Amino acid sequence: MLIEFTKMHGLGNDFMVIDLVTQRMNLTTELVRLLADRNLGVGFDQLLLVEPPSRPDVDFKYRIFNADGTEVSQCGNGARCFASFVHARKLSFKQRLRMETASGIITLTTDRYGWVQVDMGKPKFEPDEIPFAPSTITKVGNSYRLNVDGTPVQLYIANMGNPHAVIKVDDVLTADVERLGKAIESHEAFPERVNVGFVQVINQRHIRLRVYERGVGETQACGTGACAAVATGVREGWLDEGVDVRAQLFGGSLAIRWQDGYSVMMTGPTSFVYEGVFSPDGLAAQAGINLTPDEADDY
Repeated sequence: MLIEFTKMHGLGNDFMVIDLVTQRMNLTTELVRLLADRNLGVGFDQLLLVEPPSRPDVDFKYRIFNADGTEVSQCGNGARCFASFVHARKLSFKQRLRMETASGIITLTTDRYGWVQVDMGKPKFEPDEIPFAPSTITKVGNSYRLNVDGTPVQLYIANMGNPHAVIKVDDVLTADVERLGKAIESHEAFPERVNVGFVQVINQRHIRLRVYERGVGETQACGTGACAAVATGVREGWLDEGVDVRAQLFGGSLAIRWQDGYSVMMTGPTSFVYEGVFSPDGLAAQAGINLTPDEADDY
């Protein structure tokens, strides 16, 4: 059995996208990891699945798996690619799509130039909404002072469908992203782990950002990370409210807008790389893994 897939990226944040509306396959954690391997598989930051909806008021179900095989609730760059993929595969001709995700319903709108705007929902800042366990951590205003390997780090927390820690830095190019990102991502204060964003404020309508994503490492771009950084910046007065803020990442820029009490709106481009096919059974046999353990999901 051969499964068709499409390789895409949103500002360098790359994805393998599989249509499971017209195809079926067995998916396991081991298979996701094998597919994500950039030497032995296809290689990606996240695997995106397009599934039929489970409720009548949405168009599709959107599922996301990190390169380490863990399923996550949201991916902003992936959501934009999802909309472009659905249109390219002629699974829908609607300009405005409603998508079912593990964190709720999101709306995607494609303009005539092919850019996609995503209604990312309202940001959440309360510790139990992240989740974040700050019982032994010093709170300073809206921020928290976290002890990381003996070093105090001031960070902000936000949930944009998945958890984010936001650290304000003077220069993202010299920020210790690898060491701090890895340590904070799996810190005991974050029971479900966390994405770690390092944000440099250029002016009130422009930031630079690097993100260390849980289960992946640093990526070229992170849509939800950009939304979390801008929402935090607006809340703290670093950034203007209710206008497009340029979030500049290594892979390119996004336009992020947030006004307190409303959804965060993210707009940006998508890119198709190539299409291909793979054999789940063939890959599994080559790697010596079993596609039908108890944890397998049958699609």
